[in-house]
Amino acid sequence: MASQETVKQLEDCSVSNALGTWVFSVAGALLAIPVGIKRKSLAPLVFFGTTGTMLDIIMGVSACEREHAERQMKLLEAQNAAADASLTETGTET
Repeated sequence: MASQETVKQLEDCSVSNALGTWVFSVAGALLAIPVGIKRKSLAPLVFFGTTGTMLDIIMGVSACEREHAERQMKLLEAQNAAADASLTETGTET
């Protein structure tokens, strides 16, 4: 059940980060407009627009994976500290 909860949190984080970033999409569109006007074509808008969107999604997902890895490391450190504390307590009682 914990793994399903973790996957759900990762999905929610990925979706919110992917939808929350827009910098590269806007930059791609702003770059594509003058190039498209100069070439009299919509191809630069398609290329730069989709590239910017892909970069936004990739950046959002990688940020989410980084947050998830940090959360897992903190959890692992807490578990190791608890295990060390329990070993220390049992070691002093005997």
